[in-house]
Amino acid sequence: MIKEYLEIGKITGTHGVRGEMRVQPWCDGPEFMKKFKTLYLDPRGVKALSVSSRPHGAMVIMKAQDIDTVEKAAAMRGRILYMKRSDAKLPEGHWFIQELIGCRVVDADDDSICYGELSDVSETGANDVWHITRDGKEYLIPAIPSVVIKTDVEAGKISIRPLKGIFDDEN
Repeated sequence: MIKEYLEIGKITGTHGVRGEMRVQPWCDGPEFMKKFKTLYLDPRGVKALSVSSRPHGAMVIMKAQDIDTVEKAAAMRGRILYMKRSDAKLPEGHWFIQELIGCRVVDADDDSICYGELSDVSETGANDVWHITRDGKEYLIPAIPSVVIKTDVEAGKISIRPLKGIFDDEN
């Protein structure tokens, strides 16, 4: 399902004495996160922060307006940061992981067959692996075009053609 505000990272500590903060990105990485000039402290976008960021290894060093001391920065430790979805431009056919999680996974040829719900995504390098949960069991499918046939996050539905042997009831 499409969300207006998405988690983008977590403030993990301070950097220096002038109010800069270390942020662990929960997105494609520091380069993606540095594009944003406004981030939010809540999932409804009520409290906005004007920010500037720079990559620092796998982390981001972020400076927010009105946070100008190490004490103010330390008080932000542990806070989750959110981005406004419309501020990010994704290529056609791409979605944020947070939008995929919770989607119902059905058979591409018979959508009355429900395989479960997408519960997690593992990024492996060659292709993502999607975790599907059904009746307390977890199944893993490769997120490749021959398996994932259609993704409709607005409807909360993903249509797949699973590889043989992934689900217990297949021959």
